[in-house]
Amino acid sequence: MEEIAARAEVSKPVVYEHFGGKEGLYAVVVDREIRALLDEITGALTSGASSRVLVEQAALGLLGYIEHSTDGFRVLVRDSPVAASTGSFASLIGEVASQVEHLLAAEFTRRDLDPETAPMYAQMLVGMVALTGQWWLDARRPDRADVAAHVVNLAWNGLAALQTEPRLISGRPGATPAT
Repeated sequence: MEEIAARAEVSKPVVYEHFGGKEGLYAVVVDREIRALLDEITGALTSGASSRVLVEQAALGLLGYIEHSTDGFRVLVRDSPVAASTGSFASLIGEVASQVEHLLAAEFTRRDLDPETAPMYAQMLVGMVALTGQWWLDARRPDRADVAAHVVNLAWNGLAALQTEPRLISGRPGATPAT
């Protein structure tokens, strides 16, 4: 708080009065970064693009945000695992997944797959990209386009071969397949 006050050339009590404390300041930073991330992803999406191109653009948008706003992404994911049901990053991922859900439902309907499973697949896809983004935050190899290409390869080629009624090969949920 002292550093912020010094940079803003105001007294520390003015900073506390404006933000109400460290938690208020943190909330403002998180809100700003969420808006920046959403802008990056939605700005990357081209209307009228094919489903595959939309997946590519979304992956590139998230990875672009990580590349250009590394500290902001660290703030979003700090103490907020993707799997949590609450928290800023988890909430953001949920919001992105609900937008993806509508795209998937339309694609599923077109391909004679059950569109009611789209919310589950949207969570899977967005979670895959988000966790890969968290890994790439520190790894930074390969470059952004290569990471996006691999994410899309797994997501798209996996989606291309979706079964209408997937089953575990063991025949029992949670059972270990026989060798």
